[in-house]
Amino acid sequence: MPLHVPPAPAPALRTVLTALGSPTAVREARTPSLRAAQGPASPELPLPVHVLDHITETTGPSRARLTGWRFLIRCGERAVAAADTMLTPDGWAFSHFFEGPYVTSTERALRQAEALPQHYQPRLLSVPELYMLTLWLHGDHTADAATGHPAADDILVPLAPAPPGIAAHRPHRVAELLPVLTHRLTPARATTLLA
Repeated sequence: MPLHVPPAPAPALRTVLTALGSPTAVREARTPSLRAAQGPASPELPLPVHVLDHITETTGPSRARLTGWRFLIRCGERAVAAADTMLTPDGWAFSHFFEGPYVTSTERALRQAEALPQHYQPRLLSVPELYMLTLWLHGDHTADAATGHPAADDILVPLAPAPPGIAAHRPHRVAELLPVLTHRLTPARATTLLA
């Protein structure tokens, strides 16, 4: 398997396990699939979630910052939801459960990535300016999952729903996709980002 899933921080995993074990947290979650799940639910495939704050073609790939860890919540053979954790001044904390297209899209993108010949470290990369989430396949599979930025040869797989004009589940090298994302920003927005 060419994917080297990094281990999540133990406190982040503990917060998700505690939330899964809490009838109140599960009942109040806006995830009908999780509430209706038959059998035990378990957090799997922890992925660090990084945010790309500014997209600029002129300065190269922007710095990404770690904002949390996402766990797919599996019940039986499929993921029924996901759980997000976030880093607070007091350490890792459970954020929320959710379901929807990003859960199934993440599973699909991970299956696609497993078929690639090169070894990668899977991460999630959010691009808030475009309301876009991608599976980020980092070429240095031994890197610290909490650090780094997209390298030109890393691969980004846009998850569905992708922004208009960007095909979901089509792998792109960062060097190829970054100019496309830059042009997607309005000129006024791009000027603001360059300031």
